[in-house]
Amino acid sequence: MTRSDPDELRSSVSSIWQYPWKASRGRRFIQNPFVVLFATEIQRSRLQGSRGSSSDRNLFKLVDEFWNSTDESKAMDSSVALFNQLKAAEPFFVLAGPNVIESEEHMLKMAKHIKAITSRQAYNNACNAYLMVLQLGLPLVFKSSFDKANRTSLKSFRGPGLEQGLKILEKVKVAYDLPIVTDVHESSQCELVGRVADIIQIPAFLCRQTDLLVAAAKTGKIINIKKGQFCAPSVMVNSAEKVRLAGNPNVMVCERGTMFGYNDLIVDPRNLEWMREANCPVVADVTHSLQQPAGKKLDGGGVASGGLRELIPCIARTAVVVGVDGIFMEVHDDPLSAPVDGPTQWPLRNLEELLEELIAIARVTKGKKAFKIDLTPFRD
Repeated sequence: MTRSDPDELRSSVSSIWQYPWKASRGRRFIQNPFVVLFATEIQRSRLQGSRGSSSDRNLFKLVDEFWNSTDESKAMDSSVALFNQLKAAEPFFVLAGPNVIESEEHMLKMAKHIKAITSRQAYNNACNAYLMVLQLGLPLVFKSSFDKANRTSLKSFRGPGLEQGLKILEKVKVAYDLPIVTDVHESSQCELVGRVADIIQIPAFLCRQTDLLVAAAKTGKIINIKKGQFCAPSVMVNSAEKVRLAGNPNVMVCERGTMFGYNDLIVDPRNLEWMREANCPVVADVTHSLQQPAGKKLDGGGVASGGLRELIPCIARTAVVVGVDGIFMEVHDDPLSAPVDGPTQWPLRNLEELLEELIAIARVTKGKKAFKIDLTPFRD
């Protein structure tokens, strides 16, 4: 929608006036700053019993204010709406998709099926009651990378690159009305990526890179920082603060395992608790956490990363019990043929079953609430 579309804009406002619940239903509405403003004004006007021209003037006054705002503030408004939705997600939100963009066709196929699974899960558990769906659904952010810049070998598949990759991600975003998360490796990529992605991810190896964190923060998009495999959880407090000091409060931190010797990672559940000191949502990457870096010898010489796919449910169950805000997982329809990180991608055909179990666990755990320990002397 552009400023030269007054009829389209008026039609949208009219539709929301008649159906205000739409303003909180789809992510397309939630992330649209127009709708956030319109819905607020509509509800206020309705409470005052007003539907006349004065309300129309108020609505379009808000439109003018939005048009006159800067691109940075528009991006921030959109990010705040999505960030608030993810923070409020019960029992958790999901960042999921293939490790790397293989083709446009494959991305569209994966987005279609993953969205269908998360949506179906929401409706099944809610007995098709709309208000319950809002409370119990799993907000989905589709994930894939346009470039895997830190592959073990120069011969490894990296993806289609920045320009082509962003075009494909944008098609997925529009076709399936999904927010997008993808990673950046250089400060120069952030502005272009921020035009498409709703969440910009900072790779674990780069979690302390100040210039990259600041450049990503200045896009106004949500920033998901993966904890370095070599870092203590306390480091994430500083990394998150760098994003905030750059003017962006919409930041998340993500656990993805800690080096245990040369070719293995472990997940310390205590990190999921300690990372809360960053005062932001905590995400558990339940797939990369099971990598075995450079732990797989190749027949023709050299090494590649292996992984322990069979333990993904174990780590996911643990994370949900502890009470994480979000689950990050790479999913593939044919993991054995995946060009990148095949050993740690979860099979698409098993995704629904795993999510069902995680939701069931989340319903009984109190992990998101701090346990109140009473140290007063016990007396008979």
